[in-house]
Amino acid sequence: MSERPAHAIPTSWLPPGVVARIGRTPVAPAPPRPAATIVLLRDTAAGPEVLLVRRHHGSAFVPGAYVFPGGRVDGSDADPGLAARVRPLPGPAGPELRFWIAAVRELFEETGVLLARDAAGRPAPESGRDPELARWREELLADAATLADLLAAGTWTIDLTDSVVCAHWITPTVEPRRYDTRFFLARLPARREIATDPREMTDAVWLAPRTALERCRAGRLPMVFPTIRTLEAIAPFSSVDAALAAFRGRTIHPVLPTLVRTPDGVGIIVDDPPTP
Repeated sequence: MSERPAHAIPTSWLPPGVVARIGRTPVAPAPPRPAATIVLLRDTAAGPEVLLVRRHHGSAFVPGAYVFPGGRVDGSDADPGLAARVRPLPGPAGPELRFWIAAVRELFEETGVLLARDAAGRPAPESGRDPELARWREELLADAATLADLLAAGTWTIDLTDSVVCAHWITPTVEPRRYDTRFFLARLPARREIATDPREMTDAVWLAPRTALERCRAGRLPMVFPTIRTLEAIAPFSSVDAALAAFRGRTIHPVLPTLVRTPDGVGIIVDDPPTP
């Protein structure tokens, strides 16, 4: 295990009670809920940019922080019929299909971008430009429909061609609200724009990963540990293609961090990855 905290996050950026719980190992830690998030990337003349969205200050999880689109895996994300509507299917070595489906669904709900193609191979339009997809987005947000319903009603096939798993984080055991989260890199389809849902997000920005990290260190862009570490991992790449290629086929080890008090707030200590 690393002996020095990898980061220090100001207490004000974290949910209430985090500092008080540090060092108090619960007798029975809360089981982590499965979750998924998408690190959406796009190419620019200056290099790749990543989408960060800001959660409402009233959110139960990381309120006010800039994060990647994502959320919990729903029971409907494990619908066995969905496998016939996904191309290419993930290999057995990666996360279960339900994590990929949850990531695609959450991205659509939060940004209006559906990673799918029609029967002719054309990428799905933005929900803001397609009344039918806009209606489905509202139904999903209201829990009145599932992604399986949307796909079954049309000719859409989920397109994972430009998606790859890039990280796996598990919330520290001291936390009462815990998640087992798979992170996916994905390319924004060409000529597509996002439209965040104001009921869940208060801001959305496209930034170069290094710029996002600089703003975070300057105190202008509050983020938590997994977001920071993921940005650090993708910052060296000069294109979306390079980032996807680097993570494709890579073994992703789960990270279960330990929280420690620091002079600047709360630090994180993570296990070093196993030696290949």
